[in-house]
Amino acid sequence: MAGIPESFRDLFSKKAFAHLATVGADGRPQVTPVWCDFDGTHVRINTARGRVKDRNLQANPRVALSILDPDNPYRYLQVRGRVVAMTEAGADAHIDALARKYLDQDTYPYRRPGEVRVTVRILPESAQSMG
Repeated sequence: MAGIPESFRDLFSKKAFAHLATVGADGRPQVTPVWCDFDGTHVRINTARGRVKDRNLQANPRVALSILDPDNPYRYLQVRGRVVAMTEAGADAHIDALARKYLDQDTYPYRRPGEVRVTVRILPESAQSMG
């Protein structure tokens, strides 16, 4: 198992979007820009039940993501890994924390009625970086 290089962990404190690649039921890749953070072990993203990435991750936990440094687009981190947990517990608080980071708002403003949030924990298995 590979962790996130210490010299690139600062990307998770910036308003840097990750581009998450999943694999669909038909075997084709699907890429989505996502908000993310890092808990010291796992890269964490948040989604809602029923979305394409939720369905893809339930069927195939293998992912890749890349994060560009918003201050230097020639500096980036690529992570390949697998989803080790998808949980609804604490997911509303997690999306609110991400809204504070990315939008400077205390609560996530795009909730839909009946939406069920999910925190996804990704265990990095390899990481490559540049810059």
